[in-house]
Amino acid sequence: MLKIRLKRLGAKKAPTYRVIVINSTTKREGKPIQELGHYNPKTKTLKLDVEAAKEWVKKGAQPTETVQYLITNANADGSLNYKKSEKPKLSKKAVAKAAAEKEASAKAKEEAKAAEETAKAEAKAAEEAAATAAIASMTEEATVCEPLETEEAIKEEKVLEAAVEEPTPSAEEAAPEAAAEEPIEE
Repeated sequence: MLKIRLKRLGAKKAPTYRVIVINSTTKREGKPIQELGHYNPKTKTLKLDVEAAKEWVKKGAQPTETVQYLITNANADGSLNYKKSEKPKLSKKAVAKAAAEKEASAKAKEEAKAAEETAKAEAKAAEEAAATAAIASMTEEATVCEPLETEEAIKEEKVLEAAVEEPTPSAEEAAPEAAAEEPIEE
């Protein structure tokens, strides 16, 4: 089985690598089938023949994880498309200070939100009190403007209520009474 892997070169603690195609059973520093380029991890420089690497992959050569990363992140000219992390490294004190500032700002936002809600509740209560006062003044005006009921109107209401409460006779009961009341003509 063919592998695309790194062959270590360089001095102690200063490695450089060659990207090679080699049989998987051969030693790390053994004779390669083809050299595809070189890589220096310290300076992040890469010179790779990307087209040849992709051809070998199509033929069935298996790249290692590192080589796969290098192939996918290589530019068309074979250089590495390396982006340094934009996030600066902070000391423990700086991280703690940033966390404290974040908590303080979150607490301030919560307090502002609570104050806003209480202000809204107070405004709503004031509106309701004003509406209640307006309704009360309207009812006072309405009671002043209404005409007083006279004694005759009160008597008429009582007569109507009494008439409603008395049961009305059914049609059968009403028929004999009507016949008895009619005079007989001879």
